[in-house]
Amino acid sequence: MFAKRVPHYELLSEDAMATIEGGWRRLISEIGVEFLHDDAVELFRAAGQRIEGQIVHFDPEFVLEQVAKAPSEYDLAARNPDHTVRVGGRHMFFAPTQGPPFVREGDDRREATLADFEQFCRLSQTFEQLDTPGGLCCEPNDRPLDSRHLDMLLAVQTLTDKPYMGAVITGEAARDTLEMTDILFGPNDAERPQARVFAVVNANSPLRFDTRMLEAMIVYAEAGQVNVITPFLLMGAMAPASVPAALVQQTVEALAGLSLTQLIRPGAPVILGSFLSHTDMQSGSPGFGGPESAVGLLCSGQIARRFGIPWRAGGGFLTSSQLPDAQAAYEGLNTMLPAFLAGANYIEHAAGWLESGLVACYEKFIVDIEMLRMLQEEFKPLEVDEESLAYGAHQEVGPGGHFLGAVHTLERFRDCFYRPLLSSTENFERWERNGAHDAAARAAGIWRETLEGYQQPPLDDGVRGALEEFVTRRRAELGD
Repeated sequence: MFAKRVPHYELLSEDAMATIEGGWRRLISEIGVEFLHDDAVELFRAAGQRIEGQIVHFDPEFVLEQVAKAPSEYDLAARNPDHTVRVGGRHMFFAPTQGPPFVREGDDRREATLADFEQFCRLSQTFEQLDTPGGLCCEPNDRPLDSRHLDMLLAVQTLTDKPYMGAVITGEAARDTLEMTDILFGPNDAERPQARVFAVVNANSPLRFDTRMLEAMIVYAEAGQVNVITPFLLMGAMAPASVPAALVQQTVEALAGLSLTQLIRPGAPVILGSFLSHTDMQSGSPGFGGPESAVGLLCSGQIARRFGIPWRAGGGFLTSSQLPDAQAAYEGLNTMLPAFLAGANYIEHAAGWLESGLVACYEKFIVDIEMLRMLQEEFKPLEVDEESLAYGAHQEVGPGGHFLGAVHTLERFRDCFYRPLLSSTENFERWERNGAHDAAARAAGIWRETLEGYQQPPLDDGVRGALEEFVTRRRAELGD
């Protein structure tokens, strides 16, 4: 996995940070957050918080006490220990796009299937820049709604050996996740559980957590697994049309969810999530990749660092574009680069996102992998020492010469510079002779070639059989 060693970018002044702190304290205490789950409300009532119906009015000092209980760093286990990730600090881990109901393959835009889901799992396993397939690379619409989480879990567990995401559609689906995870890893320690699953729990913004998400959050918190508590804010729709106001609301929702996890199980691992963009005021559609997203990301990271909690950036390579074109590239970079600058610990949608998240695109997946490879290279510290100054090369070449044949160059030419996966550096005539392929066409060849070379990670036949048996039994129990 990647560790960012260069300094973080801080956009907000101390005065601005103080104003935002005052804002979240006022909002969380005076307006409060609605929890559509009686047990959650009673937990807050027992902890001394003021309750009106199902709205919890938080004491800000109580919230900070809960924040102090959450770990700042921890390991998220993979069945292959080489792929276990460190969460927090300067460590970053990446997942492909999550949740699209459609896929694009070249000119073909269609509903996603389980076969597509499995293909994206294989690609996520193969590219080392991705640390996890997530758990919802696309929505397999050819599988029954109530049981498709079983098929997706089986795929991420058997087609990859990286950490994976658990189901959050219901508390029952979350329990299925934990049972299948215990089959894969063996029983967990009830007193000191290993973090083996992470789950993205979205607030139903503004200022509400719905029943199903809370059911899943509670299951994972009780089991000591990772909740990624993520407000989904589109300014002008689910948040005020103001970046500072949205930052305050985002902070309130994330801290409210975190507080519940710590009441359930003090020390339960969490990740503070953010997902902040805007609504196009002309079309009413969500807009991604604009300057507001970039500013929101930079500020979100700075705020999260004050709490000392691992942070999920609200952006990978996000775009509103319908195709893997120039718009997709520049909008995507405008949401991924700030996530690096702001020191994100977890980045979702790092490969394949298209059409405001409605589409997982095979070609865009490869374009994003290329950009992710470049960014990970750019954010490595530059080593500067006497050897790197290459004085001996100047002695050899002298004024007016060239370095192509110098000993210094010949010793280093194989790996001295970044070797692109996708980009073309051919001259025009050679590029034309080779078919005049643009980036999307080259990407199509790369993803197909990558899948041809995919090797499934080994898994004990007994474990595989037990997982398949569980899925078959639970599918029948769910009526599918």
